[in-house]
Amino acid sequence: MFLLGTLVNGLLIIIGSLIGKLLNRIPEGMKVTVMYAIGLSVMVLGLQMGLKSDNFLIVIISLVVGAVAGELLKLEDKLNDLGGWLERKVGSNGKGSISEGFVSATLIFVIGAMAIIGALDSGIRGDHDVLYTKSLIDGFTALILTTTLGIGVIFSAIPVVLYEGIIALFATQIDRFVPQALMDQFIVEMTATGGIMILAIGLNLTGVVKIKVANLLPGIVVTGIIVTIPYIYQHLLQ
Repeated sequence: MFLLGTLVNGLLIIIGSLIGKLLNRIPEGMKVTVMYAIGLSVMVLGLQMGLKSDNFLIVIISLVVGAVAGELLKLEDKLNDLGGWLERKVGSNGKGSISEGFVSATLIFVIGAMAIIGALDSGIRGDHDVLYTKSLIDGFTALILTTTLGIGVIFSAIPVVLYEGIIALFATQIDRFVPQALMDQFIVEMTATGGIMILAIGLNLTGVVKIKVANLLPGIVVTGIIVTIPYIYQHLLQ
């Protein structure tokens, strides 16, 4: 079943969020310190990913063009509107904004190489190990985030399942059309581009700045385009 890893990922996010909800009596000072710890850890993860690029110019162009597209499409506003709609439907318990928890957790769980690589492995080879590993990480992260950002984190399971599920579905056919060399190069540059976005999430969590990370998401698509064009050009010359 090519969706097994995706479903496990969503399930562990839900379980982690529910456990975190039970631990919401943690003192406020401790929550703040824990949030700083999460933010710093996310920043280091983003830096590690960002430094994996073979051509950092691709990362810069992808982020700049992606930012312009994201601002025009107002992706951050739309994601916040969705979070706000959830908050109105579910109601806020005063333990954190449902919208903030939903948006922050969604970006953390969706952006990154593990989501794409894991979903590709699930779809192409039926190997769910990467997504199983990601599920454990996401479940623990959801637990911690819920204690600080509130129950809104639990709703991030929905876009995670949709995102990974769609990739896994297309992956069942993608290896017929996309050469392995091109896919490998895309994953490297996508990892670096996503790493910068994760770094921005860490900065947001620590309160250093407020970056509209969702508006950078089109940069992933731009990365794919930039990597593909020279690959096709080189093979046309051969």
